[in-house]
Amino acid sequence: MEQSNIGSNIRRLRIARDYTQEEVAKATGISLAGLRNYETGRSEPRVDVLMAIAKVLDARLDELVSESRTLKCVRFRAAKRLNTRDTILSDVARWLDDFEDLEEITGDKSDDQKLRDLSASDPRELAKETRKRMEIGQDEPIRDICGLLEKFGVKVLSRPVKSEHFFGLAVGRDEGGPAVVVNTWDRIPVERWIFSAAHELGHILLHKDSFNVSLTAEDPGEETEANQFASHFLMPEEQFEREWKETEGQAFIARVLKVKRMFRVSYATVLYRLQESKRYSNVWVAFYSQYQRLYGRHLDRKHEPNPLMPEDFHPKVTEDKASREPKRLDDVDFIEDKLSRLIRRALDGERITRDRAAEILRLTPEEMMQLIEDWAA
Repeated sequence: MEQSNIGSNIRRLRIARDYTQEEVAKATGISLAGLRNYETGRSEPRVDVLMAIAKVLDARLDELVSESRTLKCVRFRAAKRLNTRDTILSDVARWLDDFEDLEEITGDKSDDQKLRDLSASDPRELAKETRKRMEIGQDEPIRDICGLLEKFGVKVLSRPVKSEHFFGLAVGRDEGGPAVVVNTWDRIPVERWIFSAAHELGHILLHKDSFNVSLTAEDPGEETEANQFASHFLMPEEQFEREWKETEGQAFIARVLKVKRMFRVSYATVLYRLQESKRYSNVWVAFYSQYQRLYGRHLDRKHEPNPLMPEDFHPKVTEDKASREPKRLDDVDFIEDKLSRLIRRALDGERITRDRAAEILRLTPEEMMQLIEDWAA
């Protein structure tokens, strides 16, 4: 095997493991100049040195000496240039090869036949048809998106990549897919992991002709369509409307947080849906101002209030764990909706006074006024 292949593999795996050259050199007992020569292909490491490097990088020896397959039928685009792009693609290619080998060995092959003939020009209609094909009720939240995609023949790989500009990619059928890869870096909210998986599924179903590894720049139109698909796939319109209406007596922020938890999406996904419906003109301002007043701090879009945990992305529930109460619930998970909803409707219809509403809800006049203002968003 060519030296350059070994060198590029060492560099690729080192970057993937987030090690510096200095750290690998120190851990293996070789000089920094020597490691640099290996990575550039100027010299070839002895077998014992190669084994030491493999141990530090937690890699098999064959991963360092074998040639990586070049993926072509892949949709990998990002808003900014990624220095780790080649590393990610190489890692995905090896994963797909290993996946196919295991499928061949076990006879348990992925089958996406039920998704192949899905077609609709409107992403929202396609999302509805996809849920129907997957036998998910329109009023049923998706609890395990990884398991669902795998059940219908879409392979799923999670990899932590230290980048705020890369969330995921999709691989076409010609390369061993369909497959989605999700960036599960711990600085990216779990809600975003879930949305990214649905987003990449949208690309697989909507943009079959856009799988070309040489294309690196995002297509705004296709990104919007994939976002629409993901939003309606995770939050079916009818159920979203029903849940939103049932919470109409709550403050705007409480409604958003409750609906987000119910559908396991980010608060931004809920706000975008509301913005899409054009029923409110200032959803973002309303949410952020109410959040700051309620919690006493500013919320930026990189953080998620009342977040999900990593195990919510791909739950592995044992019989023992299934009998326990969930570890993390929030106050928005326990809100009685009907009374507040009735209060709001009665006030809107001028059937009761504001003072009477405050009395029923056990609020002061000032608190009642604030609630009414929060309804308006």
